[in-house]
Amino acid sequence: MPLPVDPRTAAGLRAGCTAVALALVSVPISAVGQAAPIRQFAAVQMAPNGDRVVAVENVRNDHSAVVVRRVEGGGVVRMIDPCAACTYASPTFSADGRLAFLARDKGRVTVVLADGAGERQVAVIDGIAQTLRFSPDGKRLAMLATYGAAKEAGATQAGIRQVGEIGEKSDEQRIVVVDLATGAVRPLSPAERYVYEYDWAPDGRTLVATTAIGNGDNNWWVATLDAVDAETGTVRPIAKPKTQINMPRVSPDGRTVAYIGGLMSDFGPVGGDVWTVPLAGGEPTNLTAGAKTTVTSLHWPSSGLLAARLTGDAAEVATVAADGKMRVRWSLPASFVAGDGRVAVSADGRTIATSVQDFATAPALWAGPISRPKRITRDNDEAPANVVARSVTWKNEGFDVQGWLLAPTNAGKAAKAPMVTIVHGGPSAASTPSYVTRESGPGALLAGGYWVFLPNPRGSYGQGEAFTAANRRDFGGGDLRDILAGIDAVEKIAPIDDARLGLTGGSYGGFMSMWANTQTNRFKAIVAGAGLSNWISYYGTNGIDQWMLPFFGASMYDDPAAYARVSAITVIKQARTPTFIYVGERDIEVPPTQSIEYWHALKDLGVSTSLVIYPDEGHGIRDPKNAADVRQRSVAWFDRYLR
Repeated sequence: MPLPVDPRTAAGLRAGCTAVALALVSVPISAVGQAAPIRQFAAVQMAPNGDRVVAVENVRNDHSAVVVRRVEGGGVVRMIDPCAACTYASPTFSADGRLAFLARDKGRVTVVLADGAGERQVAVIDGIAQTLRFSPDGKRLAMLATYGAAKEAGATQAGIRQVGEIGEKSDEQRIVVVDLATGAVRPLSPAERYVYEYDWAPDGRTLVATTAIGNGDNNWWVATLDAVDAETGTVRPIAKPKTQINMPRVSPDGRTVAYIGGLMSDFGPVGGDVWTVPLAGGEPTNLTAGAKTTVTSLHWPSSGLLAARLTGDAAEVATVAADGKMRVRWSLPASFVAGDGRVAVSADGRTIATSVQDFATAPALWAGPISRPKRITRDNDEAPANVVARSVTWKNEGFDVQGWLLAPTNAGKAAKAPMVTIVHGGPSAASTPSYVTRESGPGALLAGGYWVFLPNPRGSYGQGEAFTAANRRDFGGGDLRDILAGIDAVEKIAPIDDARLGLTGGSYGGFMSMWANTQTNRFKAIVAGAGLSNWISYYGTNGIDQWMLPFFGASMYDDPAAYARVSAITVIKQARTPTFIYVGERDIEVPPTQSIEYWHALKDLGVSTSLVIYPDEGHGIRDPKNAADVRQRSVAWFDRYLR
């Protein structure tokens, strides 16, 4: 029940806090506001020989192009933009350096091949498609395609309206293969089986995939690891792991599959340990059991396993030895984003590329040797730093906890200021550095004079699987106390007015915001986005109930008390804090009925509240006009009660 970029918060006991460590991350300060649009670098991929990098870049206004650059110096080699109305995605290189990508225009996706002769269309899909990849011999292209898609892929997207006979038909995302010699387009994987991710085996005869029968939105959390014959499409089971699985990668010798396995969360925020299993099938082995870090993406070049990971406040690139020991090769207190995980990697594993940003520094492409990549783009050098960010650590109940404290660039040293805590979604995810603009949620608060706190309590990524699993059957318990202890820690080192604290979050952060209202009066204003108020009714009305079983240990029908115990509605008469609530009309992860139920209760109890349901939105408010309205209403709500 997640939101990749959302918040999470808490309240409860003011637990003892020691060892507050501070690291100044973003120090440049200048006038708030951007003079020009921020250049974004999406879907970053690297040529196999490591000499070029490709990204989808917004080259003018709201339109993007496929841009190929040299790794050495970042100079543009080629800019490809064959369709003024199209959006581009999933660029990929063949072993001999040819480039292909997807161009989408309304309900059709075109596969475009770009080589020395120019660009040409090689296939068309009536529907949606993603994850384009050349076969090892370069003679075929594979992708994940949904013909006649009723919705965008992924449970965070707006769901179809619940009318007619419910649950009888679901979108099928299948592996589709294009023969480049003949132009033949062929669905490969069987119908009724949803494919989430895949990787070619080195001999091109097999594809390894994470798949599930039935509803693709719900079964992401129980997908199995399977082999798909590249000629017949026959599916052979490899493993049915007890963890959620992501990013299968086949070894260069074709004998082993590695994947990320853990108690994970949603489409997007991947995290866990590195597991391996024979391609022939068998029992998976956890290579990195006990590691105090979270692996967030995985690659297997010829030099051996390579992982991107989150350790505390740092994004890292590390090699993974056969015995599971990891050696950090590059580390920054920032965020890495690439087209296939967090970094793009050359065939020999010696060169990497990624888009890098932190709270005060706008995105830039970095590329070069694995242990010393350099910034190769300067498009955003004039973008101002709109925040001063610190990494804060504290101890609570035996856990080492980390979070981020964001201060306005013009924050005074004497006057005490209001602070809003933002709780990330998930529950398994983390708040990590992302460039703050005036148009972002934190940016709007900072511009209004608020400090912002982004805690990563138990249940978050960054400190290993034991920490991520520490809120099992304890939602709103220890994680809430961690957050309150973090606020205490922040108040010791920053001029925060404890009488003017606000709380907000989306998805799991929305639940924490609703729940905290029943546990403490410490917050004076709350904004809850797509939150859960009643786990009992939620279980029977959401479209992704599979994610809850590992956390609660049983279904709601088998253990209703566990679900009722952490439902805000169960103890709603303890709520006193004014709360603004918002949600998407077509949210299938957390249906709007959860917000309506909470709003109705507060209204009956005489607690100040407001509810906005945004039309046609899913789990997350994506339409720019609606997002702007959320920001305006949220800041106005906090101003009303914290000023």
